[in-house]
Amino acid sequence: MRNHEAEHTPVTVIGLGLMGQALAGAFLRAGHPTTVWNRTASKAEELVAQGAKSAGSVAEAVAAGPLVVVCVSDHDAVRTLLDPLDETALTGRTLVNLTSGTSAQARENAAWAARRGAHYLDGAILAGPDAIGTADGVVLLSGERSAFAPHESTLTSLGAGTAFLGDDHGLAALYDAAGLVMMWSILNGFLQGAALLGTAGVDATEFTPFITQGIGTVAGWLPGYARQIDDGAYPADDAAIDTHLATMDHLIHESEFLGVNPELPRFIKALADRAVARGHGGSGYAAMIEQFRQHSGK
Repeated sequence: MRNHEAEHTPVTVIGLGLMGQALAGAFLRAGHPTTVWNRTASKAEELVAQGAKSAGSVAEAVAAGPLVVVCVSDHDAVRTLLDPLDETALTGRTLVNLTSGTSAQARENAAWAARRGAHYLDGAILAGPDAIGTADGVVLLSGERSAFAPHESTLTSLGAGTAFLGDDHGLAALYDAAGLVMMWSILNGFLQGAALLGTAGVDATEFTPFITQGIGTVAGWLPGYARQIDDGAYPADDAAIDTHLATMDHLIHESEFLGVNPELPRFIKALADRAVARGHGGSGYAAMIEQFRQHSGK
């Protein structure tokens, strides 16, 4: 017979903003004894009503269990809360930092945690608070596999999309950054298109099904582009960058003529111009990766 109580690892959640409350709520629903702490103690009241224990201090919260999850405003806040703890307070515990930050900060925090005798996982949440603990919840984690494995079932209660990426502590932050670039690029493209069509009286709602289909089409190109990037070879299977340039010019002129801001298409063309100047005019569009790999000043 399986010992279900043994599977319900005690969890501590430090930071009870909207996301922190969602994290703690998901652990509670999954049956984990959950201790919470927040600088403003009143934010714990609803969770306490659901069965959580409110700690009187960060030290008390950390001491409550082997798994400590932190979700606060930034990495400076993480260290402000944890630095004052006794040197041995985190020894043997697993610290999961779900505070947004950079890959460099994640690696620095991992080194700091190691000096404190703690196991460290850095994470990125790719979902809103309402999705935490559901099939739509996505939490990315990176760090020592030996830190993730004992708590895998506990951490996957945060969402069906919870995934361990690898031993590099900075990977979760990098995946998060890459996802944000994709999100903003799609949204900005949609907004530019909606602005163009708006000059002809076309509502954004009417435009949306068309662009949604287009996003799906472009997504279908990605596996092929990925292979080209990994191989370092960029055949112009459909159109060369030189061909794209002519269309980019058209988009700039159309935007200017209609009184729509042309900065986005101008920026896109500037990158393509650089690619051509560096000998990629006859290459496929995946060769643009070389522009993103270089600092603009180089």
